[in-house]
Amino acid sequence: MKPWPKVKLGEVLTERREKPSDEDLLSGRIKIVGKIGFDSGQIQLRSDSNTKTGMILIRPGDLVVSGINAAKGSIAIYGEENKEPIAATIHFGAYIPKKDRVEIKFLWWMLRSHFFRELLLEYVPGGIKTELKAKRLLPIPVPLPPLPEQQQIVARIEDLAAHVHEVRTLRQQTVEEAQVFMSAFLGAKLSRIAQQHPIELLGNLSSRIVDGPHKTPEYLPDGFDGIPFVTVKNMVTSRLDFTNLKYITEQDHKLFTKRCKAERGDVLYSKDGATRGKPCFVDTDREFSIFVSVALIKPLRDKLDSRYLVYLLSSAWIKNRMLDKSRGDMIPHIVLGEISRFPIPLPPLSEQHRIVAELDALQKVVDALKHLQSETSAELDALLPSILDRAFKGETI
Repeated sequence: MKPWPKVKLGEVLTERREKPSDEDLLSGRIKIVGKIGFDSGQIQLRSDSNTKTGMILIRPGDLVVSGINAAKGSIAIYGEENKEPIAATIHFGAYIPKKDRVEIKFLWWMLRSHFFRELLLEYVPGGIKTELKAKRLLPIPVPLPPLPEQQQIVARIEDLAAHVHEVRTLRQQTVEEAQVFMSAFLGAKLSRIAQQHPIELLGNLSSRIVDGPHKTPEYLPDGFDGIPFVTVKNMVTSRLDFTNLKYITEQDHKLFTKRCKAERGDVLYSKDGATRGKPCFVDTDREFSIFVSVALIKPLRDKLDSRYLVYLLSSAWIKNRMLDKSRGDMIPHIVLGEISRFPIPLPPLSEQHRIVAELDALQKVVDALKHLQSETSAELDALLPSILDRAFKGETI
């Protein structure tokens, strides 16, 4: 196939040099661009009209380029379906496409591609770190096929992008539906158990239910060894995550754990704010302290299986009660006394073990779907940039 001719962007784009009037800006008649989405390339308008910097005018049909974030994908088309102009700070640029030579969507896809990022590194002094003003953008040469071929390429790219979006959505729906099924199954299972077995209060099935220190600890500077200080963010998957931790001194740790020390087989339970109601099984012998927003539950091992308790605390059986009993207006919380009064359906310990094994097997299926979704998302994230790279090098897509 014959190589496409190279054309400087200045031959197909003209910088718009109009400015909005102060009156139009102050009155709000002309809205101001807040930002352009890196992933979507969509313009987001500001709700206010205050500005302390120079402004440019953007008219329907213009290509809008963020001088600061162009290399991250902050490039938009202000569609011709819009009736009124808008404004942006001088850190943006507005460009009028020559419709007889270029399809604006072709340029939009190209300028947001890895292919164009490489051109910036090649032709712009300072590369992608340089603010992309018109004097730097317009001299860049780009390969440009005839207009009908540009339109065909755009149609093909948009078709492939729609398929990528559809696959991503279906994968996400599958994971969400699996999680909903898991929650429904868990709720139905525990409701049946509650009908068939006696109900005991959690406080009667635990040797201790306490929370973390009621003071903000002094964290060690980065790079200093110490004792991990666990907060709700380290309890995201019903198991402890020791990444992104803060650390305290061993002296503070000994002070904080005088009341009660977390051990393998205990259960942590978040009790404050929007994240309250998250249980976490302690599956480590590693020393750590907990924050005041975390409760430590020590189940009586001869009566209550800790993993069974974690599933129970994750269920609507307990969550609905937790929400109903939460206190506080600004930062809702569940107090230790209410946690100790949680009703626990109590089958024999052997039956609890069997229930945990059944729920673990089901959770593995959900986790496998989540892992597949994560892998698929990474593959899809790489697919479209690869398609664009091939398209603008003139290869078949």
